Order: sequence, then structure tokens, then C-alpha cells
Amino acid sequence: MFNDRSSLPAYLASRRSAKPRDMVAPGPDAAQLDAILTLAMRTPDHGKLFPWRFVKVNDRQAYAALLERAFLAANPDARAAQVEAAIAGAHQAPTLVILLYAPQESAKIPEWEQMLSAGAVGMNLIHAAQAHGFVATWLTGWITYDETVRTALCEGSERIAGLFYIGSPGQPLEERPRPEFTAMVRTFP
Repeated sequence: MFNDRSSLPAYLASRRSAKPRDMVAPGPDAAQLDAILTLAMRTPDHGKLFPWRFVKVNDRQAYAALLERAFLAANPDARAAQVEAAIAGAHQAPTLVILLYAPQESAKIPEWEQMLSAGAVGMNLIHAAQAHGFVATWLTGWITYDETVRTALCEGSERIAGLFYIGSPGQPLEERPRPEFTAMVRTFP
């Protein structure tokens, strides 16, 4: 957690995602989660369209049942072990928030800009969770593209942008490969 602007670069340089299966309690309580989501919403949003929504998953058993129905509908011959693996995320990490991309009608703001805003909300959510002393990660996967799940969680043209797992680290966070600076940055002209 950083307490002043001088520690922000150090925080960003050391930020890591955690694996949901390795997260343990405590996660944020209701007030902390609301504060995290409020900070996440402080994001660039051309036109002030707010093209995103959050779903706080409070009933993990109901969520697991939804995932099981969806997985079996798409994979009717799945074995029990496959179903268990497909829905394992429903029981991981103390807190789960689903970010929805909710495009808004606009003659001035193209959809791709709204999509970028939703992505910025996702990154802010991770930073806000970590600023509150928790670890977080953003995942996608079959759940985010499944029509049964989308229909249960979304309204209208909304889509699932990601699953955000939040908790405390159950083990040290690992560094992952990062791109080479020179391969990713160029100068014009």
C-alpha cells in the first residue's frame, strides 16, 4: 500500500497478480469492497457514459450452480472431474466481482472507446484492491464467453469483461515475464 505520491512508482513497479486458488481470507468486508469499487469507477470515460457495471458475487453456491448448468449445457458428455475443474473458480478467493462491459448508445463516442474505459475500470479495481491491502487478479476464460452465464448476469448488450478475485495472499506472489522495453516502445518520427 502506498501513502504518498512518491511511493506510487514503487508500488506500480512491484504490483503482482495472485492466483485465486492461492488467496485466503480475509477479503474485503462490504464497506471495503464498496470503497474499492468506488475507486475503480474513477477512470477515463469519454462522454461520461459509464459503460461498465459490477456484479458482486455473494452466494458462491448459486454461482457454482450457474456455472455447472452452463458447462453441462455446452458439454453434455463431461465427466464429473471436468465439471469440477470448470467450476472451481466459483469457490476460490474470499471475494469475487464480475466486471460487465455495458456499451451505451452514443453518436459521438465509438464503442471501442467505451471498451477501453471498461478495461481501465478493471485495472483500477486491481489497484484499488491492492491499495486496501489485498491481492487481486483479473481472469477471463470460458465463463466470460458462455451465453448461459452471460444471460444470467447481463442485461441487454452487456458482456462479461472479467472475473476479479480479491483476497489475502496465501503464499508469496511470483514475478512473471515482462516485455522488453525496446521491443514495446518506439519513437516517432
